Amino acid sequence: MTDYREFQVEAANAPSRLDVFLAARLPDLTRSFIQRLIHDGKASVNGKPRSKTGFTLTAGDRICLELPPPVASEVTPEEIPLDILYEDAYLAVVNKSRGMVVHPAAGNYRGTLVNALLAHCSDLSGINGVIRPGIVHRLDKDTSGAMLVAKTDQAHVALAEQIKNHSAGRIYIAIVYGVFAQPAGVVTGPIGRDPRDRKKMAVVGQGGKPAVTHFQVLEQLGAYSLVNCRLETGRTHQIRVHLAHIGHPVVGDPKYGPALPKDSLIKKFIKGQALHSAEIHFRHPQSGELLSFTAPLPADMRLLLERLR
Repeated sequence: MTDYREFQVEAANAPSRLDVFLAARLPDLTRSFIQRLIHDGKASVNGKPRSKTGFTLTAGDRICLELPPPVASEVTPEEIPLDILYEDAYLAVVNKSRGMVVHPAAGNYRGTLVNALLAHCSDLSGINGVIRPGIVHRLDKDTSGAMLVAKTDQAHVALAEQIKNHSAGRIYIAIVYGVFAQPAGVVTGPIGRDPRDRKKMAVVGQGGKPAVTHFQVLEQLGAYSLVNCRLETGRTHQIRVHLAHIGHPVVGDPKYGPALPKDSLIKKFIKGQALHSAEIHFRHPQSGELLSFTAPLPADMRLLLERLR
């Protein structure tokens, strides 16, 4: 059954953006979900539909937001083994394998993390819709490691907010090309669509979103390096783009790294980029306890490291 929520703008809350106003009054919904509802024509102001998230509200305005009823999931649960690092009634931390797509999309409707989660859990957050239930953040298909999964809408909102305000932290381990001139550093180039190839991201001069990656060299391996990277922001392909931008692309990266010959040593050990989400920490959305989890390096990265050493 469709749910309608109505609000009136008080003088103390004017002027205000439509999406910001609604997000403050509907804490169980993410701002991105509210923005999708507005774009879909589910919001009206003083009886007139408003599809712009930034519409300016003034004192006395009456807002009505239509919350559509839940849609039955069309994603098929699949009994796929999962490496669960932690799980309770509110969330789970999963060690995603390299090569696994996070959620169904064109060309990948089966074998995804969501397919596996639906078979494992009967309770997943519905905030991101039927295609991405429980998914708080994502990892690229060929990146392995720790991922957060929400089981309730309240947990989803709280975890997503921690990621947004950087109180939740993630550390990645990568094997990259080249020898670094310094043992640690920060890359701050803004990231946007590559003007020469719209399927790729790049550090751009205009139109990019601010992005900050901290890196530390853990070990020099001849012509390669083992580094860890801490994200201060979470842009698409951020680590891969930033490392390639400073001349140290991730080994095996098919999009931002050099093309590898068929007989390459790298291809013998690893398929996809040598990038792993090794650590994640956050506060539990219910208890407030600070939690930290480590996902061990996958076997192929360990074997590659042994060979390079």
